[in-house]
Amino acid sequence: MLNVEIFPKTPFTESQDGTLDFGTVVHTENADGAPSVLLVCEHASKRIPDFLGDMGLTAEVRESHIAWDPGALGVAQHMAALMSAPLVHGGVSRLIYDCNRPPEAPDAMPVKSEAYDIPANISMSPEEREARIEHVYGPFSDAVSGQIAQHRSSLVLMVTMHSFTRIYHDQQREVELGILHGRDDRFALAMMDAAPADSPFVIRLNEPYSATDGVAHTLDVQAYANALPNVMIEVCNDLIRTSDQQRAMAEYLVAWIDRTLAGFQNRGAA
Repeated sequence: MLNVEIFPKTPFTESQDGTLDFGTVVHTENADGAPSVLLVCEHASKRIPDFLGDMGLTAEVRESHIAWDPGALGVAQHMAALMSAPLVHGGVSRLIYDCNRPPEAPDAMPVKSEAYDIPANISMSPEEREARIEHVYGPFSDAVSGQIAQHRSSLVLMVTMHSFTRIYHDQQREVELGILHGRDDRFALAMMDAAPADSPFVIRLNEPYSATDGVAHTLDVQAYANALPNVMIEVCNDLIRTSDQQRAMAEYLVAWIDRTLAGFQNRGAA
C-alpha cells in the first residue's frame, strides 16, 4: 500500500498573484526565416520547483531517467542548430507534469514510476493537481501550438526528441534508436525505409514504446490535428551522455531526416 505520510509537505512558495511558483516551465528557442522542421523536447529538464522540495525522493532518483530524458535536450539543440529549426522544451521534471500526457492520464502526474513511489504526487491535493495542469501543461501546450501557428506556411515536419534507459524493469533492451508514430505513421515508416543499411545502431519501429503506451499525445494533439507530418525519436541515453556524443547523434539524425524528407516530399506525401 502506498504510504502518503512519508512526504512532509513543504510550505507552498506563492508568486505575487497567489499562484504556486513553478518557475519557467517552458523554453522556446526561435528560428529565423521560414523553418521547415519544428523540434519538441517534452522531458528536457529534471528541475523541481522549490515549493515541492525533494518530492520525498533521494538525489539519485531525482537525477535518474524517471525524472527526465538525459541527453535528449542536448541532441535536440544540436539538431535545431543544424536545421535552423525552432525548439520548444520543457522546464520542469516530468514528475511534476509529463507534458506528453493529457491531464486525464494517470501518468501525467505519476504516483509511481517504475519501482519508485512519488510521495509528493501521492499526497497532492486536487487544487495542486489543477495548478500543475494550468501552470505547466497549459503553457507548454500553448508554446508548441504557437510555433505551429507562427510557422505553419513553412513547416513540413514536427519531431519530438526523447531518450530511454538501456535497462528497464531489470530487462536489457536491444533497441538503440526507436522511431515512433501516433495516428499519422507516414513519416515514421518513411524514416524506416530510409534507414542507413550500415547503421551502427539497432533501429526499431515503435520500440521501446508505441502509441498504445500513451506516448503519442504531442504528436496527435499538436501535429496530427494540424495536418503536420510528425515522428517521435527515442535514443538510448547511454549513447548521448556527453556533448560530443549528442552532437554526433544530432548529425546522424539530421542527415537521416533530411534524406527521408527529400523522398517524402518527392512522393507528395507531405
